[in-house]
Amino acid sequence: MLRTEEMLLNVGPQHPSTHGVFRLVLKIDGEIIREATPVIGYLHRGTEKLAEELNYTQIIPYTDRMDYVSGMTNNYALVQAVETMMETNVPERAEYLRVIAMELNRIASHLVWFGTYLLDIGAMSPFLFAFREREKILDLFNELCGARITFNYMRVGGVKWDASPIWLKKVEQLVVDMEHHVDEYEALITGNEIFQGRTQGIGVYDAKTAIQYGLTGSNLRVTGVKWDLRKDEPYSIYDRFQFDIPVGETSDLFAKYVCRMGEMRQSLRILAQALQQIPSGPIMAKVPRLIRLPEGEVYTRLESPRGELGCYLVTKGKGDKPWRCKFRRPSFNNLQILPHLLEGENMANLVAILGGIDIVLGEVDC
Repeated sequence: MLRTEEMLLNVGPQHPSTHGVFRLVLKIDGEIIREATPVIGYLHRGTEKLAEELNYTQIIPYTDRMDYVSGMTNNYALVQAVETMMETNVPERAEYLRVIAMELNRIASHLVWFGTYLLDIGAMSPFLFAFREREKILDLFNELCGARITFNYMRVGGVKWDASPIWLKKVEQLVVDMEHHVDEYEALITGNEIFQGRTQGIGVYDAKTAIQYGLTGSNLRVTGVKWDLRKDEPYSIYDRFQFDIPVGETSDLFAKYVCRMGEMRQSLRILAQALQQIPSGPIMAKVPRLIRLPEGEVYTRLESPRGELGCYLVTKGKGDKPWRCKFRRPSFNNLQILPHLLEGENMANLVAILGGIDIVLGEVDC
């Protein structure tokens, strides 16, 4: 009988398949993982502590650098909290531009996940296709706000720059093109036997476990829980749009793929409606140049591409800086289930399970 000894194995932080500066300390018995201990903090920059010494407008660029794959939703997380405390009425055109920007960013984020995930498990072509379309979205962002990754686009009371009719036409064309491209992705991948073999029945958990670990986003919805803050607690103007919430039943890696493909399609539906409805008018409310909030606290949340992104602000007096700023980062919370999923798994499934969670290390470490 073959006998093996347990050994410790470090995966990362230099390993390219750890999706950034992330380290896993594995206790393995042959090819079987007995224990997995995540080690985080290599990208910690103290964003929440730095925010205590910045005024509210100055904090916005720091939010871009948390989830650097989805900076628009991070921008909105902060300004939503500040506007709630100020009871600010944001102009309608600004709200539509925010929704368009956030849904474009959601698609771009899912394209990064789709391309890199397939690359993780051995497929090259999907990565090239996904980044081809993502590049078009980043070009649109560059035209809108002068940046491709760290946007600094949203402001308390609205947005920094208006969109031209030509830009809106380009987005409209992108929506049409993307519907065909998503069909291409699914035709290439969904029925692929190798992909199915690597993902079906792997990394399974139930809805109760997902809720206990605090999972949100597609990591929760693949268990059959139909929860999306855009529908269940509508913010901005999301209650004006018709769209569905894709859910899964099996909660395996294949279900996460199907769910995220569905989410891209629903984002395209929202974009098509927003482009039809967008009114003319101002893009900024009348907001003081130096914002001072009344004493109090607020917690607001939104549906980022990775799940519930929340912002908790505490203010003391009428200062122009927060006394405390805390972000509820979905990547950090979703990562908690990783040791549970890896226990008893084969080493060959490690990267597939980690990639299926869809984390961004800037948001994990913050």
